[in-house]
Amino acid sequence: MANKMKLPSMIRDIASSIFKKPFTREYPAVRVEVPEGFRGRHILDPEKCISCGLCERDCPSKAIELVEVSGKRMPMFYLDRCIFCYQCAESCPRDAIRLSTVFELSTTDKEGLLVKPEEFIPQQPVTTKE
Repeated sequence: MANKMKLPSMIRDIASSIFKKPFTREYPAVRVEVPEGFRGRHILDPEKCISCGLCERDCPSKAIELVEVSGKRMPMFYLDRCIFCYQCAESCPRDAIRLSTVFELSTTDKEGLLVKPEEFIPQQPVTTKE
């Protein structure tokens, strides 16, 4: 008897839903707009970095390690450990670490979640002497 009472309301809900616009987006085809203040993949400005180590010290998840790159200690980010709190960016006295809107971080390889400082250093063109 209770099923007979629910059936008309269910039909009414189905009929009203047929003409509504869907809430979902076809993600890869339709790009998602990232809201302001979104915390995505880290961006490092190696020229501003002074190797102070505050980012490594203040990271609550220990996702930053200072590594030697061309005679200078620079942060390397382990995104698999990172909680994206951006305490590192707030602690940096020179604003060398910034927010980005890159959120597509899925990978099957753990090495893909390692952000090395070499990625941000512009490569010098190789010239050969003839």
